[in-house]
Amino acid sequence: MKENNRSNFTGSIGFVLAAAGSAVGLGNIWRFPYLAAKDGGGIFLLVYIVLALTFGFALLTTEIAIGRKTAQSPLTAYKIVNKNWGWLGVIACLVPVIILPYYCAIGGWVLKYLFTYVIGTGSNAVADGYFTSFITSQWTPIIWFIIFLLATSFVVYKGVEKGIESYSKILLPILLVLIVLIAIFSLTLSYTDENGVTRTGIEGLKIYVIPDFTGLTIKQFFVVLTDAMGQLFFSISVAMGIMVAYGSYVKKDTDLNRSVNQIEFFDTIVAFLAGMMIVPAVYTFMGKEGMSAGPGLMFVSLPKVFNAMGFIGNIVGIVFFVTVLFAAITSSVSIMEAVVSSFMDKFGFDRKKATIIVSIEAFVVGLIVCFGYNLLYFEFTLPNGSVAQVLDVLDYISNNCLMPIIALSTCILIGWVAKPKYVIDEITLNDHKFGREKLYILMIKFIAPAMLFILLLQSFGVF
Repeated sequence: MKENNRSNFTGSIGFVLAAAGSAVGLGNIWRFPYLAAKDGGGIFLLVYIVLALTFGFALLTTEIAIGRKTAQSPLTAYKIVNKNWGWLGVIACLVPVIILPYYCAIGGWVLKYLFTYVIGTGSNAVADGYFTSFITSQWTPIIWFIIFLLATSFVVYKGVEKGIESYSKILLPILLVLIVLIAIFSLTLSYTDENGVTRTGIEGLKIYVIPDFTGLTIKQFFVVLTDAMGQLFFSISVAMGIMVAYGSYVKKDTDLNRSVNQIEFFDTIVAFLAGMMIVPAVYTFMGKEGMSAGPGLMFVSLPKVFNAMGFIGNIVGIVFFVTVLFAAITSSVSIMEAVVSSFMDKFGFDRKKATIIVSIEAFVVGLIVCFGYNLLYFEFTLPNGSVAQVLDVLDYISNNCLMPIIALSTCILIGWVAKPKYVIDEITLNDHKFGREKLYILMIKFIAPAMLFILLLQSFGVF
């Protein structure tokens, strides 16, 4: 299909699956569960769902509408909205440029672990220091990173319909089935430790879904709130140009309001199920202490859980890392597409040339990320107090600084400069309904900017 020489998704289902595939990535399967575990399970879940239906909905709707209305990728779209706001497009395009290399490096880690379980040596991953020895080795992480990057480049190279849409239609349904199966299996688990204490997956589920406000201070709640807000950027792929790019491929007869609702539903369900397949399992075998593993939850704690399951643990490990791999690929494709489409619109490159250029950039920076754990290792204290290496610095710049700035600026642009009517007119095109129109105006003009400003202050270490 062509429209003004621009490729399109073949229909609303293709768009929703591609956008949901973008949203359903490592952010959901890796980051969401460890934040939920860290922030008290049910409380985090409740706050996240409320934010997804309000804050996330407003940002997602805005970016998709901007993309379709301008029929441009992020680098050029914002200048069409307002000629003085082209700089916002540059920043929005810079974010996926920064994220893609380290995302592919983490995707390489997933590939390595999947291979470990496929060849039947999953028990090796249990050893203390296994993960650290892997990422600090000089060449092994680079080999897996390159394989993951090539897979991502291949899908983007194939284009919107034959690449992104067709692979999303295959991978996302499989991904959902695998997540549901592992989540159900996680609930059936039971384990008695050396002290004779028996824990079950159902008990872990209760901790995960039932909010416990006992002893909750205002400061702790504020941490949960900002964690959930930061997670939303990952989960629904906003503030990184992706949804603007995907929106630009949506046909004019597609009901955007319904599509946004479906993307929200997919994302929230998968995030919830990802937590359900990880948190109860970790609790069963490692107790509440195991739930505080943070970012190492997937690569350090879970292999120990699989090992404790006995023979079946290796099979579960294979299924789990296949699931994570599918999620990682659909998201890395969307991140690369945001940059590729920007280069095509701005410089007139064809898809082949743009994909090769972006892949080379990702390869060079990705090498630096991999070497950041050995040859280029350093420790740097960030403004928010955490100690960082190369990957952490890139993550901080993109996710803690640039993404809140993009989201805040987008709220100001649409809420006060172009006015909410700019987006509302696109959503209600062809007499389509916009059920949460009043909520949208309230969020985009007042509530979302205030929340994003607070998030920025926290990122910069102001409090």
